[in-house]
Amino acid sequence: MTEPLIGVLALQGDFEAHGRVLRRLGTHVREVRTPEDLDGLDGLVIPGGESTTMTLGVLREGLGEPIRELTAAGVPVLGSCAGLIMLDREHLAVMDILARRNAFGRQVRSFEADVAMEGIDGAPVRGVFIRAPLIAEHGAGVEVLAEIDGHPVAARQGATIAVAFHTELGTDDRVHGLLLDEVRAARARR
Repeated sequence: MTEPLIGVLALQGDFEAHGRVLRRLGTHVREVRTPEDLDGLDGLVIPGGESTTMTLGVLREGLGEPIRELTAAGVPVLGSCAGLIMLDREHLAVMDILARRNAFGRQVRSFEADVAMEGIDGAPVRGVFIRAPLIAEHGAGVEVLAEIDGHPVAARQGATIAVAFHTELGTDDRVHGLLLDEVRAARARR
């Protein structure tokens, strides 16, 4: 089996950092800017950034329905920070969650925290929360993977994972590893 091809939505945000992590983990990476860029992907990352700008870019490029079709076909997705917002009911409607933007406060209230996350063995993940959202509501089919102060900050629904923090900052690549576990499982089912 060849190395997986993972797309990174490259309309806005720190998509290049996600690409570096994915390459370090041995994957091929494609920057996604148009619906055609989704063809043949084994997985997709929706990075952090500014969700309003990202939403406008998705609308402008006609990526909304193709991303929904990709996830409906079982292609694994990881949404990080603004990516979590993009996956919620009010945006791409890929996950049965409702995000609350800037839930922990403005930029000056950004912080780092150790996040004990289900599915990741060993020490907690060091989460970087920059104007981070949280999961304000979730449906019964959503598995909460981590909380901060009782608030859900990571969840999974099917092969889609959403985290409120930046996974691409620092040296801990285990959250991206969860995505790749989903990719390997999806490829084995084909």
